[in-house]
Amino acid sequence: MNGSHEANQALMRELATAVEGLSAEVVVCPPFVYLEQVAGLTGPAIGLGAQDLCDQDAGAYTGEVSGAMLRDLGCRYGIVGHSERRTLYGEDDAFVARKFSAARRHGLVPILCVGEQLEEREGGITEAVIGRQLDAVLELEGVAAFGNAVIAYEPVWAIGTGRTATPEQAQEVHAFIRGRLEALDASVAARVRILYGGSVKADNAAELFAGPDIDGGLIGGASLKAADFLAICRAADQAG
Repeated sequence: MNGSHEANQALMRELATAVEGLSAEVVVCPPFVYLEQVAGLTGPAIGLGAQDLCDQDAGAYTGEVSGAMLRDLGCRYGIVGHSERRTLYGEDDAFVARKFSAARRHGLVPILCVGEQLEEREGGITEAVIGRQLDAVLELEGVAAFGNAVIAYEPVWAIGTGRTATPEQAQEVHAFIRGRLEALDASVAARVRILYGGSVKADNAAELFAGPDIDGGLIGGASLKAADFLAICRAADQAG
C-alpha cells in the first residue's frame, strides 16, 4: 500500500526506458487505484499486474476487484496468496486456490505466493507447509495449470525484516517446489518460473538468482527505489 500519482510518475519515468533491452521480464504491480495511471506509463518493456483479485467473477462483493476488471485495465498478471493476505487477512489455502482459479479464468497469469512462518521453519516443517499450499491449488486446478503460472516463495520470516534466507536455503525450497511439480508432470515443472521474495536487495540479488531453481524475484520495498529495483532487474538479466 504505497504510491501516489506523483511518486508513481517519477518511478515509472526512470524504469520505463532503463529496462529496455533486458531479456529478463519486468512486471510492476501497483495498488488497484493506480493501475490505470501506471498502465499509461509502463511502455512496452514493463508488464502490468495486480496485487490481488477476487475469487468471484462479478456481483454483490462490495470493495472487491474481479479478474475481468483487471484484464480490462491491461493487467496480464495477478498475485494471489501473498503472505500479508494470508497472515493479516486470514486467507486460507482453499481461498487462495480459488483466486488462482479466478485469475486463470479471466486470462491472467497467477503469481502464487507460498511460504512458511518463522516458527514453522524452526519446527522443521517448511516443506510440509509449502506442500500443503501447493496441494490446495493442485487439487482444484491440476498440475497443467502451472504451465502458465508463476510461483513465488516467500519465507514470511524474511519479509521486511532485513533477514534474508541464505542462497542455499532459498535454493533448497525452490528445488522442493519444482520437484513437487516434477513428480506430477516434468514438462510443467521445467516451464514454471519460481521467484524468490524475501528482502531481495540490490546487493544480494545476484547471489540469490544464481540458484539453478531460482528464476527471479518478487520484490517488495526495494521496488520503490528506481536505482535499487533496476540493479535487481539487471542481476536477473545477467542470471539468464
